[in-house]
Amino acid sequence: MPKERTLGGVGSKVLFENDRVKVWELLLQPGERSDVHRHELDHLLIEIGGDRVAVDPEPDTEGPYKDYLEGEVIKGMVIPVDRGGIETAVNIGTQPFHEIIVELKD
Repeated sequence: MPKERTLGGVGSKVLFENDRVKVWELLLQPGERSDVHRHELDHLLIEIGGDRVAVDPEPDTEGPYKDYLEGEVIKGMVIPVDRGGIETAVNIGTQPFHEIIVELKD
């Protein structure tokens, strides 16, 4: 049986929400980890700042990223991601990481 866990939000704070989208901001200092969170909706990741970031998926994730993944931050890049991921974002760089997450409501 999986251990109990408390899931946090997909970002640091909600910037906007209506019946079609929910927009989050994620800010992580170097070495900082986000809360473990679950992506209930398909979403867009928009990279704003930073140099290196990683996703650390939970064993029971149902999203597209099943294994730990590191990558270079490309400012302005938009990454579409399917729902289902249970994961932690990790700033593995030397600069503050800044991202906008746009959840697409069904």
